[in-house]
Amino acid sequence: MLMYYVYTALFCAFATLHLTIIGLIEFLEVPLRLLRSPSGEKSPTSRNSLPLTTYFSSSQLKRKPHRAAVKLFANVVYTASAHDIAQLPPDVGAEIAFVGRSNAGKSSAINTLANHNRLAFVSKTPGRTQLINFFSLGGDKSLVDLPGYGYAKVPPAVKAHWEQTLADYVSGREALRGLVLIMDARHPLRPADERLLDWYAPTGKPVHCLLTKADKLSRNEQATTLRQVKDALRLQQRNATAQLFSALKKSGVDEAEKRIKEMLGS
Repeated sequence: MLMYYVYTALFCAFATLHLTIIGLIEFLEVPLRLLRSPSGEKSPTSRNSLPLTTYFSSSQLKRKPHRAAVKLFANVVYTASAHDIAQLPPDVGAEIAFVGRSNAGKSSAINTLANHNRLAFVSKTPGRTQLINFFSLGGDKSLVDLPGYGYAKVPPAVKAHWEQTLADYVSGREALRGLVLIMDARHPLRPADERLLDWYAPTGKPVHCLLTKADKLSRNEQATTLRQVKDALRLQQRNATAQLFSALKKSGVDEAEKRIKEMLGS
């Protein structure tokens, strides 16, 4: 008698599962039929289906495009590193260089703009970028990641080498079309930043300031900081623009990408 009830329960469970599967198949049959070619021929764009535009309007199919920065950085590829000026690749093409104080968020900004988590090395220890790193953007255009500056906990000789290399690169590199200066929005235009701008100023080339970590400021603080930085750059007669940026919130990406493209002449 007990086995009878066991078998009955198993049969009911199996029957319920069977009916559920049948119901699911019938539920999916309509949309599957829609994707099947009426003539039985294969679509040139998809297997056994008509183009989706046959069943949906263009407005329904239109998706929000991925953020614009991916267009510029879509094919970014690491190409070379140099410890000093003598090791730099040939001085040709068009380069956009990223530079900033150690721990200002330079690597995070590059990774966010390139939509790549590990393109530039991110470390909690400032001063880890000790080489000039080159990345191809396609064609003759390159992104250059310069060593961070202003970090005190490095040997004086190393610090002096970094600063001299930076000065030589930003002031004498013919291929350099523009500079992206990374500054923590909470601590912009520090003496080291001003010194870098002084090295770069004689070239007359543009610089775009990314005020990173803007998410750590209130909206009022953001507006005040941006206004103060722009005023200071204008008073110093710098060929410079500035914007707020947050790698964490992914804010400011489109504006930065647009300005970088302008400096590269894209």
